[in-house]
Amino acid sequence: MSETSPKAEAAKLLPFLALGERADLQAAAAQHVLALTGSGPGRTLLAGQAALLRALVELAVAPPPAPARDAARALVNLAADPGLHKPLLAAEPRLPVRLLGCALDPQWPWAEEAAAVLANLSREPVPCAALIEALAAAEPGESGLERLVRALCTPGYNARAPLHYLGPVLSNLSQRPATRAFLLDRNRCVVQRLLPLTQYPDSSVRRGGVVGTLRNCCFEHRHHEWLLGPEVDVLPFLLLPLAGPEDFSEEEMERLPVDLQYLPPDKQREPDADIRKMLIETIMLLTATAPGRKQVRDQGAYLILRELHSWEPEPDVRVTCEKLIQVLIGDEPERGLENLLEVQVPEEVERQLQQQDHQEREQCEREQQELELGPEPQAEGAAPT
Repeated sequence: MSETSPKAEAAKLLPFLALGERADLQAAAAQHVLALTGSGPGRTLLAGQAALLRALVELAVAPPPAPARDAARALVNLAADPGLHKPLLAAEPRLPVRLLGCALDPQWPWAEEAAAVLANLSREPVPCAALIEALAAAEPGESGLERLVRALCTPGYNARAPLHYLGPVLSNLSQRPATRAFLLDRNRCVVQRLLPLTQYPDSSVRRGGVVGTLRNCCFEHRHHEWLLGPEVDVLPFLLLPLAGPEDFSEEEMERLPVDLQYLPPDKQREPDADIRKMLIETIMLLTATAPGRKQVRDQGAYLILRELHSWEPEPDVRVTCEKLIQVLIGDEPERGLENLLEVQVPEEVERQLQQQDHQEREQCEREQQELELGPEPQAEGAAPT
């Protein structure tokens, strides 16, 4: 007797995932599918089961007693693999619309899982475009993007779900010009609502998403003067997470924005290295124009970055910090080259810069490996073995 193939075994789960099936059987089948999504071969197997994927989506948006959480978590795992986005959307083209409804429903208990699926899907162009269409097709009145920002910025918007993953969703969406135009609309005050979340204490996912959003917005150099000016005053919100408990001289202290002066001795820097790097990159973008460089210099950014560079344990973040410091303390570009985002770099120079960047990354990796593989410190007085 031949053994049943894994594909056939997966197909056997389909009847038990159907809406209306006994709750205990549904739950067992959903848990089995969730376990399959935990491995590459399992995800590949499910990718070829369009009917099963559709049933999984139906369960993920179904009310209790359906096992919606396990179904949604399975979708999170599937959406984490970019190669599975196409079969997911082919099985259920309205997946972004349906998940968006769950993520923004203040009563939906598994809204965080729905947001996590959207965060994974929106990293790729096709599902990101589908999500933007879903947001644009929201009900009259408050736009879909406005609802998303409100949910992200409102504490307790959903008492059952923290919605941290709306941060990465917004960051992914902000790679599109239309989303940046919404975020940078001076009559909406959206950016100002996001700024406090750069120090949101409970979730690096939310902080990272917001910082990524701000970084993407800063590619729009026409808005730099407004972003750095008093209406938004973005720079202190970018510098404060990078600041430590350093005690500056009175003269240096006066050069800093008020929010960065006399910080407490227990002040901690942003603990996530990737977020620190994004914060530095965001400031770097703000220095693309001559007026931007002047505003960043005038607000004492160099002082914070100088201390950060001395403290920074991650080699690649330290290199990024060095590059920004060089921009701040270096000579101004020649006339006609003041906007660094519009400078046309000759191909040969670009190749040289790419090679240099590659060498710097390799050096960072070597330094990191030396840190990881170095001998463990011995207790005082211990004899070597």
